Amino acid sequence: MRGDATERDRGLSLGEIGMERFAPYLISRALRRWFDSIRDVLREHDLSINQMRILGALTVRMTPSVQELSQYTNIEPSTMSRTLDSLERRGLVRRETRSDDGRLRVVAPTEAGLAVFAAIWPGLRDLYEQMMDGIEPAERDAFLATLHKVNKNLQR
Repeated sequence: MRGDATERDRGLSLGEIGMERFAPYLISRALRRWFDSIRDVLREHDLSINQMRILGALTVRMTPSVQELSQYTNIEPSTMSRTLDSLERRGLVRRETRSDDGRLRVVAPTEAGLAVFAAIWPGLRDLYEQMMDGIEPAERDAFLATLHKVNKNLQR
């Protein structure tokens, strides 16, 4: 059985549900505020949000293919290509051919790229903690589990 709110809202118009109960609106608003809050941290290192997302992803997944990186960061392939070009010109990433498959290009962070992300991470972490202030660990876990379910549902 689905949650009461979902059952109660089924078949209603957006006006009847209300923006404050419409999850896509709330998610979008939270993301906009998150991006606004991290902009100053990124500006100090002349990074865009997409560049930060790529560098962050590369600290977790050290050498993904360009396609995997695009999917993992939710950056469109054409934007990914331009963003990687700019990061490569700055010496923060390198694209190379994968050793076991010469047709596949992978992206790897350089030492400079890892250093830049390490420099911005404390500010991002502090803003994340500020965003999650007052939310108990169990609530955080439930929130993250719910977001994973939402993403899984949207992949169908």
